[in-house]
Amino acid sequence: MKLFDVYPLYDIEPIRAQGEFLWDSKGERYIDLYGGHAVISIGHSHPHYVHKISEQLAKIGFYSNSVHISLQNELAEKLGALSAYESYKLFLINSGAEAVENALKLASFKTGKKNVLAFSKAFHGRTSAAVEATENLAIQAPINKNGHVVFHPLNNLEGLEDHFLKGELSSVIIEGIQGVGGVNVPSTEFMKTLRGLCNKHKVVLILDEIQSGYGRTGMFFAHQHMNIKADIITVAKGMGNGFPVGGILISPDFEASYGLLGTTFGGNHLACAAAVAVLDVIKEEDLIANASRLGETFINELKSLPAIVEVRGKGLMIGIEFDYAVEALRKNLLFKHKVFTGNASNKNTIRLLPTLNIQPSSLEYFLEALKKEMQVLA
Repeated sequence: MKLFDVYPLYDIEPIRAQGEFLWDSKGERYIDLYGGHAVISIGHSHPHYVHKISEQLAKIGFYSNSVHISLQNELAEKLGALSAYESYKLFLINSGAEAVENALKLASFKTGKKNVLAFSKAFHGRTSAAVEATENLAIQAPINKNGHVVFHPLNNLEGLEDHFLKGELSSVIIEGIQGVGGVNVPSTEFMKTLRGLCNKHKVVLILDEIQSGYGRTGMFFAHQHMNIKADIITVAKGMGNGFPVGGILISPDFEASYGLLGTTFGGNHLACAAAVAVLDVIKEEDLIANASRLGETFINELKSLPAIVEVRGKGLMIGIEFDYAVEALRKNLLFKHKVFTGNASNKNTIRLLPTLNIQPSSLEYFLEALKKEMQVLA
């Protein structure tokens, strides 16, 4: 049997990793500035993380559903305290896509409605609410047999309330900062207006913080920069530092009942051990403040470079847009300078999503490599 060939693969096989560094099967060392789509939040193979997972695996690796697991309560308490969402409830699942699906389901249960409002260039995983990040504002994606997703331009207030006035929306879903779409940041005015419209029309506001959460932007959640609160927050990626885990944070306005939601793998012992370890490290090493400090300095340095169209983002969630497609630039950075980066849907943007405890010297190394390759491609 062969693998189902849906991803183009580089001829690089990572076999070891530590912090922001990877080593391949040929002994080459790489700097990882992408972290598997923002998955590696506290660095590869962090000692505390490795210890907690190993310790848990020696006891019991996996069990879920219908039994008490104290690690779930520890995770919920630590997540609530660090995120400033103490009064919310946590439902644990397996992935970001599952988080989005459960958030949409809860919103529909609460409102009795089906339709969802999302935004241009959005990406919400391989889910019923998502299309591949797109600039086609007319596209509509099916959500179920009775409802659909409508799209509106990000940061455009004109005509925004018209979607609400139809009385068909169950929810609005928006990323704290768009990832796949090119690291596009919602404005504070737009987010506050959206929050007000959801309140006015009794529509559930879902903040997709799967990529932009867990301290990446210099606050625990990106939407906290805009000083608003969500009704439901989806989390995954950096939550487990590479271990599959996801969740939704649910407002006290929602009432739980037995059988309302379900999961097979969600909240198992190993997933909770991984997620607790991540929160411990983020708190003890002050990684949210570190992401803010490093990000501000690094973004300013990037903005000083010529021939860059725009630098977007907050903290260590950064998009660098050029006036040409970046595929060749990214390959040169990878094969000549041994630096992993990410791309975006518009093909002209490099995405950087490094570990939150990355060494400043690694960012400076990337900056010098970028300058050299920009000169070559000029």
